[in-house]
Amino acid sequence: MASKIFMGDIPELLENILINLNNEFYSLYSCALVNRYWCKITIPILWKNPFSFNKNSLFISQYFLSLDENEKSVLKEYGINIKFPDTLFNYARFLKVLDLSSLESKVKKWIEFQHICWYYSPLCYYIINLLFKLFVESGATLHKLNIYFHEFKPEIYYSLERNEQFFSQLQDLSLRGISDYSIENATILLKILAKNVTKISALELEYYYDYGSEVNHALTNIIKSQEQLRKFTLVSGGGITIEYFGIISALESQKKSLQEVILENSADNAEFKVLMNCKNLETFRIKYCKKMKLLKILDTSHYKINTLEITDCLNDTPSIIQILEKIGLLLQRLKLDFNGHETLLLLKALKSFCPNITHLDISLIEFPTQLLEFIGSLQKLQFLTLWHYDCIPKEEIKIRVNQFAEILPLTLQYIDLGNTWLNLYIDIWLNNCYAPLKSLLVDSLNNEKKANAIIEFCIRKRTLKYVGLSNYSSLDDDDIKKEVEGYVTLVPSKDIIVIC
Repeated sequence: MASKIFMGDIPELLENILINLNNEFYSLYSCALVNRYWCKITIPILWKNPFSFNKNSLFISQYFLSLDENEKSVLKEYGINIKFPDTLFNYARFLKVLDLSSLESKVKKWIEFQHICWYYSPLCYYIINLLFKLFVESGATLHKLNIYFHEFKPEIYYSLERNEQFFSQLQDLSLRGISDYSIENATILLKILAKNVTKISALELEYYYDYGSEVNHALTNIIKSQEQLRKFTLVSGGGITIEYFGIISALESQKKSLQEVILENSADNAEFKVLMNCKNLETFRIKYCKKMKLLKILDTSHYKINTLEITDCLNDTPSIIQILEKIGLLLQRLKLDFNGHETLLLLKALKSFCPNITHLDISLIEFPTQLLEFIGSLQKLQFLTLWHYDCIPKEEIKIRVNQFAEILPLTLQYIDLGNTWLNLYIDIWLNNCYAPLKSLLVDSLNNEKKANAIIEFCIRKRTLKYVGLSNYSSLDDDDIKKEVEGYVTLVPSKDIIVIC
């Protein structure tokens, strides 16, 4: 079997294996060097999302190999003297994911590396337009597009209209920065999207109330033209947005498919009542909203909400409790950033109404014993992220640490201690912890006491695979690192963090 894969006799299997290395740039690069066949399979995977890799920007030069003579001549006028040998691949054609903010960042770094004596902005603007036009005309078909709006040249719009395939398979679209863009050009691009894009499953929209009727109409058409929109994110720019001019009402066309809604900086508005018709809604997240009236959307019997997030909102404890009583039995994922003054009342409701939570991300000002009781009651809990900001009296700390370690459910696999005082007593906590943890996220690993506690836990439980460090870059004690890595893999927290 292995020899058949190596020789390319089972192409589908080899391709699936390499696709699973999607984010492992250096592993994919090594695979491309195995032989001609592996190279042919690997290169399209390497180049489908090149702007996301945390590496230098020199790869941009490879795109210039596909330019025509006039475009190469213009680059030379800017002082860009690159050798243009023949290339085996049309790299631009492989593009599947494009984030224009990342594109701009990489172009700026590429220009800096070239040490070109030319006014910075015009050259950057020219190269961004040049690359975008190249992607459109190469035959590429995007799956994901993050538009942080730029001033495109008129020829870009002409090219987009002639190459409908570029947007035809788009599944994930984020529209930001329209307010920084000329309304006329924004409207042209939005109309092209509305005409050619029908397969979006995830749409993110940054919305300002002063977009104007043409932009609002184009955005409404984009929503209505989708066959099955499953996720909708609305980020209200410029503070709390009150009016939406039909944008939210357009979701009526997606009431059978919509499963997830995320609202940021949004105010209560009659248009949101349309969400009450979305009977397949499973995930509801509200962030940075001044009023909790939006929660009343969930006050219907037909909802199947299993994921709820309330982050940095003006907390209305009675409203939250009312919703928890309504949907609590179905809740499996809960993220709650609560800064109200009725913590004990809320925790009592959580314990009473939400027994089936598997993922919990909770942030409280206080750390009362009732929080421990609630966590201990969750017999299906697998993932826990904990934040709190209050100081505990010194005489109570060790007692509270022991209590917290002992109440953790035996189903728990992952814990992120965030910025809690528990990081200071990780040795006591681990010595009393019996949960079969697979992933542990802490702030740092800066002393022998922490290191020894982790090693002893690994030996005792034999389940821990990863320790994530939020300050991984500050881990400068090689002896501690080598000692701990003999038992568990150390990684930056961001590499293994679980989003509730």
